[in-house]
Amino acid sequence: MKIGIFFGGPSREREISFAGGRTVYDNLDKALFEAVPVFVDSRGNFILLDWHYIYKGTIRDFYPPVSALPRTELPVQMYLESLGDLSVEDQDRIIAEVGRRILPHELPQLIDFAFLALHGPAGEDGAIQGLLEWYGVPYSGSGILPSAFGIDKIAQKKLLKALGRPTPDFRQITAEEWDTADPQATLSYLTRELGLPLVFKAPRQGSSIGVSILREADVAKFAAAIERSLFRKTVTQAEWQGLAEHKKIVWLQQLVDIREGIGLPVVLNDEPELIYQPEQLLRTLNERLQTAEAVRLTSVEGETQVLVESFVQGREFSCIVVEDPTGQPLALPPTEIVKGEEMFDYRSKYLPGLSRKVTPIDLPEAEIQRIREACEEMFRTFGFQVYARLDGFIGPDGQLFLNDPNTTSGMLPASFFFHQAAEIGLNPSQFLTYLIRTSLAARRRAGLRPVKLAALLTQLDDAVAARASEERQRTKVAVIMGGYSSERHISVESGRNIYEKLASSVKYEPVPVFLTGNSQEFRLYVLPINVMLKDNADDIREKVEHQEAGHSLHPILERIRHEAQAITSTYAGQPTAQPRRVTFEELAGMVDEVFIALHGRPGEDGALQRELESYGLPYNGSGVDSSSITINKFETNRRLREAGLRVAEHRMANRLEWQADAEGFYRSLETQFPYPFIAKPADDGCSSAVKKIKNRAELEAFTRLIFRDQESLIPAEATTLSLGFKEEFPQKDAFLVETLIDRDGAAHFLEVTGGLLTHWGDNGELQIEVFEASEALATGEVLSLEEKFLAGEGQNITPARYAADLQERQRISEEVKRELRRVAEVLNIQGYARIDAFVRVRQNGAVEVLIIEVNSLPGMTPATCIFHQTALAGYTPYDFIDQILEFGKQRNEKATVQG
Repeated sequence: MKIGIFFGGPSREREISFAGGRTVYDNLDKALFEAVPVFVDSRGNFILLDWHYIYKGTIRDFYPPVSALPRTELPVQMYLESLGDLSVEDQDRIIAEVGRRILPHELPQLIDFAFLALHGPAGEDGAIQGLLEWYGVPYSGSGILPSAFGIDKIAQKKLLKALGRPTPDFRQITAEEWDTADPQATLSYLTRELGLPLVFKAPRQGSSIGVSILREADVAKFAAAIERSLFRKTVTQAEWQGLAEHKKIVWLQQLVDIREGIGLPVVLNDEPELIYQPEQLLRTLNERLQTAEAVRLTSVEGETQVLVESFVQGREFSCIVVEDPTGQPLALPPTEIVKGEEMFDYRSKYLPGLSRKVTPIDLPEAEIQRIREACEEMFRTFGFQVYARLDGFIGPDGQLFLNDPNTTSGMLPASFFFHQAAEIGLNPSQFLTYLIRTSLAARRRAGLRPVKLAALLTQLDDAVAARASEERQRTKVAVIMGGYSSERHISVESGRNIYEKLASSVKYEPVPVFLTGNSQEFRLYVLPINVMLKDNADDIREKVEHQEAGHSLHPILERIRHEAQAITSTYAGQPTAQPRRVTFEELAGMVDEVFIALHGRPGEDGALQRELESYGLPYNGSGVDSSSITINKFETNRRLREAGLRVAEHRMANRLEWQADAEGFYRSLETQFPYPFIAKPADDGCSSAVKKIKNRAELEAFTRLIFRDQESLIPAEATTLSLGFKEEFPQKDAFLVETLIDRDGAAHFLEVTGGLLTHWGDNGELQIEVFEASEALATGEVLSLEEKFLAGEGQNITPARYAADLQERQRISEEVKRELRRVAEVLNIQGYARIDAFVRVRQNGAVEVLIIEVNSLPGMTPATCIFHQTALAGYTPYDFIDQILEFGKQRNEKATVQG
């Protein structure tokens, strides 16, 4: 069955839709479905996307293509709408570089079913549902009417009030009312009617976009909250002129971000002319704010109303409700969202480790059942179909509020959507199969092409039954994830991604294994799917330790699993189980090979590899000796320098030296390394604690933090280093100090990251395939964790833009690849790796490659740029993983023969 996956779209949630569409594309059962990627651009064009663009980190990394972008020196990527009022011919030229335009009437010939991974307006508001019904194409989720209702928060609130259902009190303010109102009088009215705190929402947005909380009766903060929900921004002359040039660039980057800012194009002071491009906006602000006291920017895709609600003090939860095979709603176990901050914002939702998802919510069984029944009732009341996500609060007095029902849900690997389905035993691939089947039944029930859909249902049911009865010998691969370093959350993201790529294949049967413990003792646990899809590594560790302590299954989970038996008996391959601790010997008896999805220590240091070799288990990546070198950035740099490669000036800074004479320690570093310089751990990756040190105060703060005795951060030092919310900072006995690599007068200067893959040649020699490197654009002083791994966050351009002239670009690229290949040879890297470097191109064309670090087990999250690079070389992520596993198996066979 051909499944058209619709993703992207014009909404502010397009990046999450893009990442969710990729998840669906990768997880569709390859034995049942053929995935057809239908990318929807921000003008609503349907594009049959060339597959390799699916693996870009963000939409802006490939669309519009570089050839269509105006020349700019600003480090700000643009969406299609920044290209201005394009003709159909211009749009077709742009579309042709990434795929081909699909006209709506072609859809019935191209696909049998539309899986909608679109969000927000033009995705879950009934518009696309209506178009698909017009052409007789069945689609996932709710129909036209419930979708239109599900997008409108104000209409939902009014219905809930009319039905006498508990919902926070609210008022609405239109843009016209706000423009003529006295802000102080409006704030006084709202605080009198609703009390403080107040919650402000954009009525037709999701993913917490346009949401603010006002805690105090401050008029300036109140006006900013209203503007945020209307997607406006007032800039004062004093504010603008107080910003240094580089700070204006950062401000601009934030403003044009469609999630945190208002996006482009904008109008200025309600003038008719639109401002489309970042450079144009910067120039206009510099000119206008010379004389004007303030200007107001308004997004052309703003809102016309603001929903203001009273703040609900209570425990926040989210519950996925699905239709069972008889068409009745079945609430999955509700998840409590435990936040470190009051608002469950975009970063907290999508970056692992920033919030915790506790499933089921920690309440008595009767209370959880009350939440489930309320969610099922709302599902019926609003006429939702197939599935929905319902959010709510339960107050200290037990009062239940349901709020903001969604007819679709984020579809990232560990989202509520897959997370709760896993609690009844369905992995993402199985859950998607069930939703497609349920959606076909819902469309047929509503009268859409009943004869045709009956035939499709029969075809799918037969295929599912045949797949279940197949006896297929698949290669068992233990996917080891987790660990105990500051990189453990990213390791879990990588491990899940590897698991899901292998689970939907016909060749491999992945076994998720969680590693915890310490450097003296590795503890291994085989995970059931529901535990693997917990939010982050700490939640998984807590779950396995909880189970080891002899705690039984939560009674509500037993109840829900019993209620879901009609689903799981058909779609789940095996019954749900509990985490189980295993020894290495037992693991060797269970699996054929191992994929190490760990980062840093343990994983990349050779210790785990040595253990696996002792049991004859093939594994991915470099061997013991090479891993023990590349884990140590100081030793890596020393060897590369000895081999004639360029690296930064560097030295180790030790705790004992600091304890003996702190002042002498600081002076010694300042003498050798003029400010600013880089300080970082020598054996951690993923941008963990990498800081640009600009003065003595920052050096002292960094030193005290990394040499601290207690686990918690020291608040004053964390503030000095501007550490983000929940940013991890490891404790070490030494750290690495390096000169800051800068342009040094080069004509062109950029940061790149390049991947490689090794193969065995016909004569048994090692061959190294180096991919086109990606150009990494950091918004801050160094590349952040989010920019590297969070879907829609990083700005990577693949291939890197070494030069405008294509021939010159290729010449420089070949030189860079040659240097990266030398690095791999010097360090005896095997399997695959990622090498980070800076590239200087001199006026005379000379190329200098300065190596920063080598990752022998690079991040394999869905958004990581190594997949963009392999796609250019013709490898899908699955193909790349398959090559890595095959290499490890062949290496093991060679070692056995030689042994």
